[in-house]
Amino acid sequence: MSDNKQVIPETTDTAKATDTSNALGQLTLLKAQIEKAVIGQSHVVNSLLIALLTNGNILLEGLPGTAKTRSIKTLARSLSVDLGRVQFTPDLLPSDVTGTEVYQEVNGKPVLTFQEGPIFNNLLLADEINRSPAKVQAALLEAMEERQITVAGKTYKLPELFMVLATQNPIEQEGTYPLPEAQMDRFIMKVNLDYPDDAAEGEIIKLVRNEEQNIEAVENIDPQHIFTAREEIHKIHSSQAIIDYIVAIIMATRKPERYPDSPLQQWLSVGSSPRASIAIDKCARAQAWLNGKDFVDPDDVRAIVHGVLRHRLVLSYDALADGVTADDVIDEILKQVAVA
Repeated sequence: MSDNKQVIPETTDTAKATDTSNALGQLTLLKAQIEKAVIGQSHVVNSLLIALLTNGNILLEGLPGTAKTRSIKTLARSLSVDLGRVQFTPDLLPSDVTGTEVYQEVNGKPVLTFQEGPIFNNLLLADEINRSPAKVQAALLEAMEERQITVAGKTYKLPELFMVLATQNPIEQEGTYPLPEAQMDRFIMKVNLDYPDDAAEGEIIKLVRNEEQNIEAVENIDPQHIFTAREEIHKIHSSQAIIDYIVAIIMATRKPERYPDSPLQQWLSVGSSPRASIAIDKCARAQAWLNGKDFVDPDDVRAIVHGVLRHRLVLSYDALADGVTADDVIDEILKQVAVA
């Protein structure tokens, strides 16, 4: 890795005093810039920002050509941070992601030094992550949860601003491996990308044509605004009623028998872990902050709950046979669970 890699400065007292409206304005600008380059996928852009603001990782799933990689590259370019990219393939090794220790001669003596892998960037694009076996996917687990990696018994810290952005094709496509449940649970959100509609398809053609002639300049956003925003999101208020609402949603995935008049009991095999409760709370507060509010309301929870839960549910064989999706289950949960 190059020694001139950008280092995100530590938060200072001056940065802590940055006006909240300024940080919100910069994040709004960031969102607008990405939406210019990624047409018809506003829900993807919003989810990317929420994952960034909550210090989480995100999984983008969609068929080829649905702007998964483009979204991530535009985010990195707008923030002017280092982007590492790994193309996951069946022959990839864990060391190709994390780095490895290599022997070098220094003054005629052999020295064992650590050579950093692409994970030592601010953003890591794990492209088509489900095309590699579980052993390689597992190499990301420590980094995604603890923002560090361990190689040959030594622990190495990752940059302060760090996020794994993984893409995958739907698991029913040939040549893919389902991600382990432990790894899926470490993605704060999973976002589905669909093909654009008629109007968006036409705009995409015009966008690419214009880019071929003259690439529009991108206004860089200071990454320090991300840290300022994270501090402000910690201050967003969630009432006891909202906490009870979140808990009731999660409990509906674990104890669907509480709703005997609903098909949830027939649809669900395994519910969501406590990470899901924490993720809903974090993402709902980020959603409220992006909307300029200082409190969370039920609409903020409902706006993010599909992205947080859809990869944390294990559906029953009956549900899969009937073509029931995780989103269908979440829709039913929201219908059954009342706001306190």
